[in-house]
Formats: sequence, structure tokens, C-alpha cells
Amino acid sequence: MKDWEEKGKDQGLPQPPDRPGSATEAIDLRHRGRARLANAVQRAVTVGKTPSPALCALAELNFPLIMTTNYDRLFEDALLMAGKNPTTAVYQPKATTRPDDPLQDPSPQNPFIFKIHGDINTPESLVITDEDYIDFVLRMTAPGEFNPVPDTFYYRLSKWPTLFIGYSLLDYNLRLLLKTLRHKKDQFPRSYSIDPWPDPLVARVWDSQLGYVGFLANNLWEFVPELYRRVKGCEMPNYGE
Repeated sequence: MKDWEEKGKDQGLPQPPDRPGSATEAIDLRHRGRARLANAVQRAVTVGKTPSPALCALAELNFPLIMTTNYDRLFEDALLMAGKNPTTAVYQPKATTRPDDPLQDPSPQNPFIFKIHGDINTPESLVITDEDYIDFVLRMTAPGEFNPVPDTFYYRLSKWPTLFIGYSLLDYNLRLLLKTLRHKKDQFPRSYSIDPWPDPLVARVWDSQLGYVGFLANNLWEFVPELYRRVKGCEMPNYGE
């Protein structure tokens, strides 16, 4: 191995980083690398960012429960701009109890948000590396108090339909999320996914065979204004213009 490394150096080939000298050093390198990644994510989703017109419109509609994989706080900002009072719970990978549920039942005026992949204001909560995601999946299938999803969401998910906006079921992560939310739980109502190009195989399995998700072949920028029009009885405003 050393011979090959020396030959690579002689030929000017890129070299791997120096190996950690001990397990403690390896763990330290991992933590420092993850901290830099979390800082980069925070800058990417906050600097110069404001809620989009679609977010502003959705914030005005009557959604009492919102579950999001976004790290940013743009939807919370949009809800506040709409005069609402959101309560937010954040995924905690090391917690030994579930997040607190709101004292009062969520309502359109007082919605409850669960940040299922963490929040930028809590760097340790972010699901951003492979190991984070493995830990997340294990937590999602854990029993009782070790499951990170608030009880309010599991109860309402068993009673109300769910609308997925901004996702594609071609995304393995979303299919895994749906599976883990339904893990050992029955009688979930049908969900609906806004997808401009539903994959035929995914649609056949998840819609026709499993009956989990119905697909509405539409894009976000056409669906949200139409939803706003039907719910509010007027055209969606030109936010920020």
C-alpha cells in the first residue's frame, strides 16, 4: 500500500487526507466536519431568503398541522406574516421523550409545525449526513417514548387526509418517511401528492395497489393559486410585488 501511495505522490495524483491517529481524533474530525456542514446549510437557507408566494398563500389557508423536512424557518415566517401564532416542535435525535404537544388542540389560527429533519436554529437536530439519516430511521420505528413524532400528529394522521406539496414519491427519502410514519399503524386515511409527472410504477404501487396516496398531476405554481382561489373565493395576491 505504501508503495502505491508513494508512486501516486510522485505522479502528482490527489492524495487522501491523513488518517486519524486514534478513534478519539476520528470522532473529533467527524464532529468538526458536521459543524461546518451545518453552518453551510444554515447560510444556504437563510441568507437573502424570504417566503415565496406559494408559502405565503399556503400560510393563509386553514392547515392546523404542518410537517416539513425543510430546515429553514420560512414557513413559520409566512404564518406570522399571515397573522397566525404557530407552535413548532423539532426532531431531537438524542431525546428520550417525545416532543411536547401544544396545550390546546391545533387550529388554523394556531397551527402546529413539526420539523421532522431538524431546524437550522438547533444544529444538532439537523438530518444532513448518512449517519444522521440512519439514526433518524431507527428513531422513527422506535416504540413509545423513543419515537420522535408528537402524539398529536400520529392521532391526526390516523383521522385526516394528508396533502404532500413540493415532494415527489420518486424520492426514496419521501417513500421511506411515509413507510416509517405508517410503521405498525393501521387505518391511515388516503393521502394526496401534488406531482407534475407521477412515475407510472410508483403510482401503480402506492395508489392502485397499496391505496396510500392519490396523485394530482399538477405543478406547485399552478396548484397553489387554484387551491387558494377555491378555498378563499378570490385570486391569490401578488405577494411582494
